Amino acid sequence: MNIFAIERGALEFILGASRSRHPQEFAAVLRAKNGVITEILWPPETISSSRSAVMKLHMMPIDPSACGTAHSHPSGSASPSQEDLMLFAKYGRVHIIVASPYDEHSWRAYDHNGTRIELKVK
Repeated sequence: MNIFAIERGALEFILGASRSRHPQEFAAVLRAKNGVITEILWPPETISSSRSAVMKLHMMPIDPSACGTAHSHPSGSASPSQEDLMLFAKYGRVHIIVASPYDEHSWRAYDHNGTRIELKVK
């Protein structure tokens, strides 16, 4: 499934959760329907700090609507780290990084190769 958009409510959830977790990282799984990200799943027992967030993805049920991940970067950079790129290559097709100050202008989407992509906000 080609992911081309994110619902405004899903994006607002990611931004709000990122603000509320600051200065620790927020991390979650994205779910999509018909090419649009519609839901955010918070995996159980996610461990986060100011430098990383570790999701226990093996604890997630198999879900064909899961399409990637979202996480925050309290540092203010929305560019993927080497660890991010390794996750992108292993899990999902689209990944969102939200940087501080966690507003509509501080997020970026990437494909599984770490190449920046555009997602329409619906």
